[in-house]
Formats: sequence, structure tokens, C-alpha cells
Amino acid sequence: MALIVHHRMTSQKRVIHMQKATSADGTTIAYDQVGSGPSVILVGGGFADRTDPIFAALAHALAPDFTVFNYDRRGRGDSGNTTPYEVRREIEDLAAVINAAGGQAMVFGGSSGGALALEAAAEGLAITRLAVFEPPYVTDGNRPALPSEKEISSLVEAGRRGDAVELFMIKGADVPAEMVGQMKTQPFWAGMEAVAHTLAYEAAIIGPGPVPAERFASVNTPTLVLAGSQSPARMRDAAQVVADVLPDARLQPLEGQAHGQVDPESLASALAIFYAA
Repeated sequence: MALIVHHRMTSQKRVIHMQKATSADGTTIAYDQVGSGPSVILVGGGFADRTDPIFAALAHALAPDFTVFNYDRRGRGDSGNTTPYEVRREIEDLAAVINAAGGQAMVFGGSSGGALALEAAAEGLAITRLAVFEPPYVTDGNRPALPSEKEISSLVEAGRRGDAVELFMIKGADVPAEMVGQMKTQPFWAGMEAVAHTLAYEAAIIGPGPVPAERFASVNTPTLVLAGSQSPARMRDAAQVVADVLPDARLQPLEGQAHGQVDPESLASALAIFYAA
């Protein structure tokens, strides 16, 4: 359920000073702001904070034409983590960033961040145009349910953060077990374990798997649904269903791109055209 699952790094481009917004429950939400023009907010997926290389590079690629707000979702980076968790609290977090952006904004959400953005649009947030990349739902009715919020939280609470990450990666994000085994030997694995508690948040947002078609049918926001031509069938199929159930949406393939392996420049190009329409 993550847009990016390999190592993360800090953008090497110009330094951006962190700013903060306050969510409805008092949680501090940290964000970076760069560029000038209409406001665009980036919503990361699993494991991602605002230093994620794809999102940091995407922000800079969009900056010549847009004011980009790249924020840390609650529980990661420099944002707070008021408990207990509820999906509506994350919707309120996005609302706080929209308020900081001037009261309305265009939004891009990657992977489970895309699902969160869709939920926010369904709640009526002031999103003028919405783009999502492969919200990781499941359209195969024969597939077992995705890992639940309770399953992941229980592992984290038991001190088994590595097991929580492994469960999420293998049964949630469809990463082969042997690849996860290799990842465990890498220095970045510790960083993944550090945000293991937030994987339960992704599980809560996505639910057991199916696209919440009835809820999304109320989203009238013009929406671009993006899918990588090299992504697994599950991701491409889910993108198609999301596009089908939204009243004002179209599906656009990103040639040569895949879930977790997205070129920020290619992504920025597609978004810039849609946002400027």
C-alpha cells in the first residue's frame, strides 16, 4: 500500500523551511511549501513523509507553476500523533493544510495517500481538482482481505515492529517474501520499522480491500486517476474501478511507470497538464 518501498533520502535541491498547521484535534501537522501559483497539496502513502524522494522531487518539479504543500501525515516526520487514531482525524489534517493553502487547493495522493484524498473529497473538503496514483484497493473477490488495522496495531503494541512491516509489505503491498527478506538486511529497514505504527493507519483507510463505490459516487470533484503501465494487475484494475465509480474522472496510464517506482518528472508532467486545464 506504499507508493515507494525502497530507501528514502532528503532532496538535494534548495532548502525549504518547515511550517506547521494545527488540525482540529490540536495535532501539529508539519509541511514544506515551495513554488508560486495555484495551490497543490501532496498526500503521501505508506512509509512516506515529506522527505520521501519521489514526493520531494515532485514538489520541486511542480514548483515553477504551482505553490506546493508537501506535508507529513500524522505519526511520521515532524507531525504529531494524537491518539486514538481515526481516519476522520487524517481528513481533518488535510483540511488544516488546505486552510493553510488559502482555503481551497488541488490535491495529489499517491497509493494509500490517494485513498485518503478520495475519502477527504467524499467528506466535502475544498478540493478543486484531485489526482490519485493507484489507490491500492483489491478488485479480486477471491483474494483474502488485506491486513487489518487491528492486526498491525497488535504487532506494534507487542514490540514486533519488524513483523508489522513484513505483514504489511507481503500481504498488503504484494511484495515477494524473498524481497522483504533482502530488505531486512539493508540500513533503511530501521526507518521502516520506526513508522510501523502508521501502517495501521493505511489499513484503516483502505479497509479490507474493495473500492468503496457507494461513498465515492458522491465525489463530484474533477479527478485524474493515474496507473503505471508496468504496475501489477491488482493496481491497474483498482485504478480502473476507481475511475469508473467517480462521477467526473478519467483514467490515464503512465507509460513505463510502476507502483513504487515512479519517475517524478513524468508524474509532474501529467499532473501539471491536468491541474492547468
